[in-house]
Amino acid sequence: MTQILTPDLCDAYPDLVEVVEPMFNNYGGRSSFGGEIVTIKAFEDNSKVRELVATEGKGKVLVVDGGGSLRHAMLGDMLAEKAAVNGWEGIIINGCIRDVDAIMETELGVQALATIPLKTEKRGIGDVNVDVKFGGVVFKPGCYVYADNNGIIVSPQPLEMPEE
Repeated sequence: MTQILTPDLCDAYPDLVEVVEPMFNNYGGRSSFGGEIVTIKAFEDNSKVRELVATEGKGKVLVVDGGGSLRHAMLGDMLAEKAAVNGWEGIIINGCIRDVDAIMETELGVQALATIPLKTEKRGIGDVNVDVKFGGVVFKPGCYVYADNNGIIVSPQPLEMPEE
């Protein structure tokens, strides 16, 4: 995959991209990633995350609105590994993750607010492929998201890295 440089995409597509507020940390084995948005809205229950990472994810990024909860981890090493095996480009979580050392070794982009060792309860609660809003941006299923160490941007269409 081509390295994503969000500053270059912002410069090349200033009227197209929206920039997410700087609130996320990069934890994955891939420092940059991007793809078509697939969303989950679930509070302190990662059942839907478990379901979706078990599906084909090539060219896609899972955007999880965990309501900004800092009390439970919405992603751990086993689900991150499953996502990588199934081809997901990355996962962005408006909430926490755990098993950070293992996730940093996984071939997957992962950005989240923070880390916490406590897992979620599994109640099967959550909405899939609904618009979610956090960081001042609406993430719409079928639109595109790009992330690197500089930040996260959203576009209504796929973007090409500009020529040097």
